Amino acid sequence: MPAIPSGLVSAVDFLRSSRILIVAGKGGVGKTTVGATLGVASARSGLDTLLIELEGHSTLGRPFGIDDLPYEDVDLIEPGEGRLRGRRITPDEALVDYLSGHGLDRIGGRLAQTGTIDVVATAAPGIRDLLTLGKIRQIEATEDVDLIIVDAPAAGHAVTFLRSAAGLSEAGADGPVKEQADLVSQMLSDDARCQVVLVSLAEETPITEVIETAYSLEDDVGIALGPIVINGLMPSIDGLEAGLDALRSSRSKLNNARRAAANYRLTRRSSQAAEVERLDVELPLPRIDLPMIFRAGLDEASIDELTDVLLPQLEALGRATNDKTPS
Repeated sequence: MPAIPSGLVSAVDFLRSSRILIVAGKGGVGKTTVGATLGVASARSGLDTLLIELEGHSTLGRPFGIDDLPYEDVDLIEPGEGRLRGRRITPDEALVDYLSGHGLDRIGGRLAQTGTIDVVATAAPGIRDLLTLGKIRQIEATEDVDLIIVDAPAAGHAVTFLRSAAGLSEAGADGPVKEQADLVSQMLSDDARCQVVLVSLAEETPITEVIETAYSLEDDVGIALGPIVINGLMPSIDGLEAGLDALRSSRSKLNNARRAAANYRLTRRSSQAAEVERLDVELPLPRIDLPMIFRAGLDEASIDELTDVLLPQLEALGRATNDKTPS
């Protein structure tokens, strides 16, 4: 592992507290953005990092100029002290990989081409998710990578996705399916190997859903929860309230528009603060706050801007982790 800049040591302590971070959240809350930002933060901290997007659930490569990530690893940023790679995993390709590793290359290719896996998935619900998780487990167990970040399905499917291994075991699966399900379950239940990072907006429905998802993941899956990321927070503007007071006596159209904008900003910040406070009470986990980025389209510059905000918070989490570690 390359040398780590001294100011980032505590960030690395947090990032290396688990081999896999699964980023999940309600659709539209920016979980893909958070996954990409975590990846860049990890690479900046000197770690060899792999971002994984899943079939039909992600646009993880777009901030880095790649519309469709391939199945094989590809560099997302120019390698420096750390490295950031990305790839896509689909159940079909994971099955072909698995069979190829057991000397059944031709069978695997034919199964994928004929759509047989769809028939199997209908007969054994959860098998597609298990194939994907099994491939992630294989990467975690065999490849030389410091951190794997997975852009998971939206929160509603995330619990089902992560529970697939336990579900197949409980359904009486046997043979290779049982073996794979047990291995995946062991990975998910070990917080040194795997944690979930939930993402939410500071709005009533997403906050309610992230709380429900957190308890479902703990109760139904037994997976450890990392910090909750609150995305899209309205940044504060110094002197906004005083400026609003100065505008109240004016009736010009321009100042009316300014007054409406200032009122909206202050009301939105107040509403967001109330939802964050509710989250802290109902789900007392460490929290990471990311600001709203006022830029059309999400590009690498946006990710870099968010990374600048994220890293000091990761450093604080790393220091907190060290403080709790017995000497």
